[in-house]
Amino acid sequence: MQPFERYQELGDYVGWTSEDAARMCAIQPLLHPHFGALIDDFYEEIQRHPEASRVITGGCAQKARLKEQLLSWLGELFSGVYDREYVERRWRVGLRHVELGLNQIYTNASLARLRRGLQRALEQSWTGGVRDLLASLESLHSLLDLDLAIIQDAYQTEYLRRESSVQRLVTIGKVAGGIAHELRGPLNVIKTSVYFLREVSDASVPKRQAHLERIDRQLDVAAKVITALNDLARLPQPCMEDFQLEHCLAEAVDLNPLSPSIALVWDFPDDGLTVQGDRAQIDIAFGNLIRNAADAMPDGGRLEFIGRCQDGFATILVRDSGKGIADDAFPNIFEPLYTTKAKGIGMGLSISRDILNHHGGTIAVASQPNLGTTITVRIPLTRQVLDVPSKVDAI
Repeated sequence: MQPFERYQELGDYVGWTSEDAARMCAIQPLLHPHFGALIDDFYEEIQRHPEASRVITGGCAQKARLKEQLLSWLGELFSGVYDREYVERRWRVGLRHVELGLNQIYTNASLARLRRGLQRALEQSWTGGVRDLLASLESLHSLLDLDLAIIQDAYQTEYLRRESSVQRLVTIGKVAGGIAHELRGPLNVIKTSVYFLREVSDASVPKRQAHLERIDRQLDVAAKVITALNDLARLPQPCMEDFQLEHCLAEAVDLNPLSPSIALVWDFPDDGLTVQGDRAQIDIAFGNLIRNAADAMPDGGRLEFIGRCQDGFATILVRDSGKGIADDAFPNIFEPLYTTKAKGIGMGLSISRDILNHHGGTIAVASQPNLGTTITVRIPLTRQVLDVPSKVDAI
């Protein structure tokens, strides 16, 4: 959800109205004479707290700029205009706090101090009735709460994005050795075949063809390793949009063709399931599940996609009739580089789980040796769909 839409939603939540905005505009002349003292107090208090003041590294010049920015912030607060540009400026405050490395608890404490100062100033300057004063104070507190909420939302969004990037780099670091090992094998095979083709000038046509096919197979293996690493590295915060999940799954199947010996079964509501998410990332997640299912059924079998609406989520079962997962392997299936396949690299389920976690979804696996595997994926819906009794409910 975009910042302005989030702000509007929060405003509805707290009951913010145009009357509240008018009250803020009306009290601005009463409070403006106090802004200078409030700003001085704001930064004097920051200086008494080393953890908060450490972000002010530019001396008096930076402090002067910050005071001008706070004066502008207060002016906008009582302007009575709370449009998209206003919200985006508030949002950037949260982003800036992450850049500075400022702990968000100091934002909360500073705004609480500023809130008390504004309330005292309004009470001292008020010349009207008590009921109108209480109404103005209530509007003021609601407005400050909304400002704090949007700043915190921006802070959390940016902080989580950065943490996600750091964690991805850590994970990539952990798997780098395994990736190198996985690539070294096919590269050595390719090297020996190239050596043969270069040095054995009188090799027979079938022999040369066999080595060319060998190189081609190993290039496919290397490409899969690189694709898995690329999928892991290129997962930014999801770019949310509404889309039909069944269409996304069909596209994932097209991109990961199944053997003709695997029967594909679809069971979705007639009107489909509309979810909100990053379609490209969801494609990656389901592509991994489809490839795993195909690998589990080398001699053919049955792959089912069953979709239902449950409790505000699209619940999708990806069920294969393959060889299942051994009991001793099951606890490790989401670990990067853990695999039971002879030629696998063990990244698929780990990547899929990361993607679904970023979407507010979940993934769960149930499997029995020689009886197949059922993977349950849940992705938030964008609209409520009538949840009717189905085969999913009985599983």
